[in-house]
Amino acid sequence: MTGKAYLVGSGPGGLGLMTIRAREVIDSADVVLYDQLPGEEILATLPKNAERIDCGKYGGSHTLEQDEIEALMVERVKAGKTVVRLKGGDPFLFGRGGEEIETLREHGIRVEVVPGVTSAIAVPEMVGIPVTHRRYASQVTFITGHEDPTKPESALDWEVLARLKGTLVILMGVKNLPAIAASLTAHGKDPATPVAIIERGLRPDQRVTVGTLADVAEKARAAGVRPPAVIVIGGVVELYEGDGLSE
Repeated sequence: MTGKAYLVGSGPGGLGLMTIRAREVIDSADVVLYDQLPGEEILATLPKNAERIDCGKYGGSHTLEQDEIEALMVERVKAGKTVVRLKGGDPFLFGRGGEEIETLREHGIRVEVVPGVTSAIAVPEMVGIPVTHRRYASQVTFITGHEDPTKPESALDWEVLARLKGTLVILMGVKNLPAIAASLTAHGKDPATPVAIIERGLRPDQRVTVGTLADVAEKARAAGVRPPAVIVIGGVVELYEGDGLSE
């Protein structure tokens, strides 16, 4: 008997912002494949009788490669298990859920996607930064700060991105922040454009670092900024009322 797979978004952090459907699905799981992004509060509530498989990334090294994760999902479902692939935020926003659903469908596996509140919106708003605002931004663009390294060329057009008048929200961009800031300014974006980096959003040790495109990379280096973090670029950052570096 074939089981079923679920791609579950746990939201931006904490049990209070996880959906009821996500909770139901997690509690029914025979197997949960997870990484560290959902956070300790959620991971502590995984069902004790489920097989729990850590497939996170630590110190730059993957516990499991993506093809190994997908192979495990297929194997467990074909063995009749209810399998949950648990992710932070939403599974289809830079969460590789699109790749996983392709693989599962290729194997004729039933799959349900459980949306989650994306950290790309929730984390900035929880520190008082709206990603759109009638005065500052009529559009918002979400981009990855870490593209597939096997791509023959980047899919990001920095000339276009530099011209956009709205908000840029970058996920997985801490490591490449100096190159991101340099690319935007090299293509004409004002070096004085405000930038906020929100580390570990909605966690007890959340921290915000603010600067401009001209100095944010150095400020991040000096502060020891580390992932996970959401980077917000644009005038909406002016609405942040912290002191530039806050715990």
